[in-house]
Amino acid sequence: MKEYDDQTLHHVQQCELGILKDVVEICEEHGLTYFGLAGTGIGAMRHQGFIPWDDDIDIGMPTRDLDTLIEIIQQQYADKYTVMNADINLEYPLATTRIMLKGTEFCEEALSKLPLDLGIFLDMYAFDNVADDEKAYRKQVWDAWFWAHIRILLSIPDPVIQMSGWKGTVMKAACLAAAGAFKFFRVSKKWVYRREKEARTRYARQKTQRIGYLCDTNRFTQTYAWKDIVPLSRVQFEGMELCFPKEIDSMLRDMFGDYMQLPPLEKRKNHFPARLDFGPY
Repeated sequence: MKEYDDQTLHHVQQCELGILKDVVEICEEHGLTYFGLAGTGIGAMRHQGFIPWDDDIDIGMPTRDLDTLIEIIQQQYADKYTVMNADINLEYPLATTRIMLKGTEFCEEALSKLPLDLGIFLDMYAFDNVADDEKAYRKQVWDAWFWAHIRILLSIPDPVIQMSGWKGTVMKAACLAAAGAFKFFRVSKKWVYRREKEARTRYARQKTQRIGYLCDTNRFTQTYAWKDIVPLSRVQFEGMELCFPKEIDSMLRDMFGDYMQLPPLEKRKNHFPARLDFGPY
């Protein structure tokens, strides 16, 4: 796999940081809740900024607030940014929303064959209300995760499998077979996305104790109690104060173990794209 040179990686990071500053400004002006996640949390806690080799920023928002943010960007920042998610373009196979710099190009290898105009972006994760009842919660999570991954298969029949050996071979064969079956039976992306979205928003009109991003690789790791999120804490990130969940340290330890220790060189990965163009930036 090709890797960044230091100058290009820094350039990508600075472009993303510019998007982040605008998003934070909009959120603070309009009273929208946002919080840093995962690698962005590790970067803030361990490096007070980007993980040195990382090339993305992950931000979570309650779905209602993210919808408001998207509306504001489309109405007031259309000259600078475009927005990509499955509501806007069903060819986009992921459950995230991307806020992208207009005139740039950043397309990962996994998405390179899809008819999508993708730019340098901020990755936004919609957090939905999840059921307080454990049985109902697990059904909601499984439903959302299942349909989200079916939708990926409809666009990417040969996805990247994080397994090696015979298990990886079997999983790849199963994905190809399933994708072929969906194509044969003419399963539509629109129908599948409706099922995914229904599961994710099943409790949108109820006040629940937890929220979750339900479409991650491990479907249960991104569910958090509101009491562990608010009041939000502020942590230094590249010279600015960025909001994180109140219990960000324990959340990161649950997901990554002793995240303050640097990983070995072979595990320091990023998302070097198949196509990269800074355009006017």
